Amino acid sequence: MTQSIESLLAELKRGVENIYSEEDLIAKLKENRPLRIKLGADPTAPDIHLGHTVVLNKLRQFQQFGHEVYFLIGDFTGMVGDPSGKNSTRPPLSREDVLRNAETYKEQIFKILDPQKTKIVFNSDWLGKLGTEGMIRLASNYTVARMLEREDFKNRFTNQQPIAIHEFIYPLLQGHDSVELKADVELGGTDQTFNLLVGRELQKSAGQKPQVAMTLPLLVGLDGEKKMSKSLGNYIGVTESPSEMFGKIMSISDDLMWDWYNLLSFLPLDEIAQLKADVANGKNPRDVKILLAKEIIARFHDETAADAAEQEFINRFQKGAIPDEMPEFTFEGDIGLAALLKEAGLVPSTSEAIRSAQQGGVKIDGEKVEDVKQNAQKGTFVYQVGKRKFARITVK
Repeated sequence: MTQSIESLLAELKRGVENIYSEEDLIAKLKENRPLRIKLGADPTAPDIHLGHTVVLNKLRQFQQFGHEVYFLIGDFTGMVGDPSGKNSTRPPLSREDVLRNAETYKEQIFKILDPQKTKIVFNSDWLGKLGTEGMIRLASNYTVARMLEREDFKNRFTNQQPIAIHEFIYPLLQGHDSVELKADVELGGTDQTFNLLVGRELQKSAGQKPQVAMTLPLLVGLDGEKKMSKSLGNYIGVTESPSEMFGKIMSISDDLMWDWYNLLSFLPLDEIAQLKADVANGKNPRDVKILLAKEIIARFHDETAADAAEQEFINRFQKGAIPDEMPEFTFEGDIGLAALLKEAGLVPSTSEAIRSAQQGGVKIDGEKVEDVKQNAQKGTFVYQVGKRKFARITVK
């Protein structure tokens, strides 16, 4: 290797929450061979958002260091349903849904990963052949007591919420994937810790060296509180237009911006530290946020698109005299736009909100809104009524 183990390890640890175990990773790196790096994804939703890219970026980094990347599409486990972090049983997907979503995944991951260095595998190739006997042998590796050590299972059991038997099977199936691939390292979000550790145990049982489990933080979404999720509406999809991406990134709070820099930016850590120091010394955080927005847009589109999105933002906001400081409000649950504008003090009544919208006087992130009878979108946006009334409003 051209890099020392110490410098290589330092780069691989960037943004990582936990490594199980670091000693094992060092030992594998010292073997001076391409490691088999695994990332599994159940195709439960057709679009990849920025939250998914946190772990994909780490996978890309392993590729740059010459290791073999296996992107495993869980077309079999997707029909079972991953219970991680859930407080209720998730309904399994149909085979048709899984295959349709898998095709979209294959298209979108190569916005990040090098297609020449990525091996896409489907776990139905081996899990579909396990059969009843194989499934029973697999299930014999774990006890119910050990399954109930898992936080979400333990909470549901304590609260007398149902746990279906197939949910106990899921971690075993994911762990068996590691056995089949002879994985050296498996990546996942912190919510996947239990499943990744099951893989280590199953590899030991199969006489293999246990994989290193590397967990990465879950990216907080646009609302600034909950993890990025399509179901919560607080996400940015990697296929969204440059202007959509730019507007959404600019809507996040200044504090959240630094978490996004750490998890999403490819800038060296010392450069991020300098940006943070600049803001502490008076630099407008908006300008630093623009740099982040342009970096992300250039990654999924190109630099020309990033420049155009910045100019569009300037035209819509800065030339429209959008103030840097304005009242901020937070609302929870579904709320109509007219009621939201009234509660935020932007209009005296809902009828006035409707009238203002009809006259083109209501804007959200600089875009005119004609129908305020609809519910407000989840996330954080700048709401404007007329030329002088503004508010930054978060809907959770």
